[in-house]
Amino acid sequence: MSRLPLSFGCGTLRLAATLDTAPGTTGLLIVSGGNEIRSGAFSGQARLAARIARAGFPVFRFDRRGVGDSEGENRGFRNSAKDIAAAIEAFHAIAPQIARVVAFGNCDAASALMLTGGVGLAGLVLSNPWTIEQEAADGNADGTPPPAAIRARYIEKLKNPREVARLIGGGVDLRKLARGLARSVGPGAAPSTLAGEMRDGLANFEGEVRILLATADRTAQVFEAAWDASDPRIHRCEGAGHAYVEPEHAAWLEAQILSALRA
Repeated sequence: MSRLPLSFGCGTLRLAATLDTAPGTTGLLIVSGGNEIRSGAFSGQARLAARIARAGFPVFRFDRRGVGDSEGENRGFRNSAKDIAAAIEAFHAIAPQIARVVAFGNCDAASALMLTGGVGLAGLVLSNPWTIEQEAADGNADGTPPPAAIRARYIEKLKNPREVARLIGGGVDLRKLARGLARSVGPGAAPSTLAGEMRDGLANFEGEVRILLATADRTAQVFEAAWDASDPRIHRCEGAGHAYVEPEHAAWLEAQILSALRA
C-alpha cells in the first residue's frame, strides 16, 4: 500500500486529492466536512485512510473547490455536488479495478452526500450530519444550544458518578443548573428545512445507509432531534465526540466503515 498525491478536474478547475492504494474492488471516498482539508481534523482522516487501505480497500480523499490545495471559490457544502461527482469519476479512473464506491462524510460532508441522493455511490456512511440552518447558526450570538442538546448533556452528566458526586457535594452552581434545566424544557427550534431536504435526498437511494451518531456531540444531538430517532439505520457511539478522537471511538468508527465496505 502507498499514498499517491494527485489532482483531477472539476469543470475548468483542478482539485487536490490523495489515493491510498489497495487491491480491493470496493473503494472508500472520504468527503471532508466544513472547511477542513482532506487530512481532516488532527489528521484523523489521513490516519483513517491508511488503516482502511491496510484492510484492502483503496481510499480517495480530496479538497473541494476553494479549500486547501484546490482551485476555485468555496461555495459551501450545499454546492458541493459537482465536486463529489468529479471525485467519484476520478476515483474510478485512477483505480479502475473498483466496481463500487462507498462514501463517508462527517458533519456537513454527511449532509452534502445526503443532498446529492448518493448518485454514483453504492453505500453511504453518514456521521453526525449537520442539520442547523446557517441563518440560525449565524444568529445564535449567545451560543445557547437547543433544548434537545441541553437535555442530552444533562443525561450524560447524570450517568457519570463524578458529576453526581459533585452535585451532592455542592460542587455545582445551582443557579446555572436551574437556568440550564429551564432551557432544556423550552420549545424546540422550528423544523429544519435542511433536514427535510436531506431526508428527501435519501428517499430514492437504494444502497446501504449507515447514520453514525457520537452521543456526546452537539451536532449529532441536534440531528437526532430533527430526525426519526428510531430510524434503524442509526448506530450510536456512546460517549464519543465529534471527531472520534479517543482510541476506542476511532476503532468503533473504523469498524462501522469496514462493515459498510464489506456489505
